[in-house]
Amino acid sequence: MALNNLDPARTVQQEPALGAGVQLVLLGLLGTAIGMGVAGWLTGLAFALAGWAALSRALHRSGLDSFGPANRVTLGRATLVGGVTALVADSFESAPPVTLLVGLTAVALLLDGVDGKVARRTGTSSALGARFDMEVDAFLILVLSVYVSMDLGPWVLLIGGMRYGFVAAARCWPWLNAPLPPSTARKTVAALQGVLLLLAGADLLPRAVNAGVVLLALGLLVWSFGRDVRWLWLTGRTAVEPLPREREEQEPVLAAG
Repeated sequence: MALNNLDPARTVQQEPALGAGVQLVLLGLLGTAIGMGVAGWLTGLAFALAGWAALSRALHRSGLDSFGPANRVTLGRATLVGGVTALVADSFESAPPVTLLVGLTAVALLLDGVDGKVARRTGTSSALGARFDMEVDAFLILVLSVYVSMDLGPWVLLIGGMRYGFVAAARCWPWLNAPLPPSTARKTVAALQGVLLLLAGADLLPRAVNAGVVLLALGLLVWSFGRDVRWLWLTGRTAVEPLPREREEQEPVLAAG
């Protein structure tokens, strides 16, 4: 069959399947290299299956006729995150090589931002690509916070859970779903989360210093989320509630009605 006769939708749907296949290969390599236990295998397989299903559904709903080079970079990052997730799950049973975990995480963090640049240069930016990138970032932060919390305590999970808590809160308060203005500070704080958690997880510094590093990450994240929530709240009130003078002008009308 000629390539130009291929169904674009079917071709796009092959990309998540390919990503899941590469994920299985990576799990096989990790399992062979470190003798990964049941928890690591099951978690890695669950990540591959869930990632394939979620991305396939998102692609179907988006109607994109091309996966695009930027999304392929993000898919590669997701594969690395799946490997990190499997290693962290395995760490509950045994101690995986820290160098391997740090290496996979470092490459995933270094590739963060590359997909965005590729999308802009190739003119393939999309809402799906931005959401895909964000979800991969958020999940990596969650996994890293789980890993670091095993040494420093459960309070570290606040870092990984904050974004998911925000999403849950938005279901109760729809004004949290309003689009935020671009912010370099927000992007910087988000990027620092992975770097600081990786630094603490690498266990190169004394435990007290690692705790300080993670506290810094948490403090920056609370400040960033707090600033955004305050902006959304003030904007939501302005959009919904009339100003005092507007209330005075509306009251006679309402009374007359």
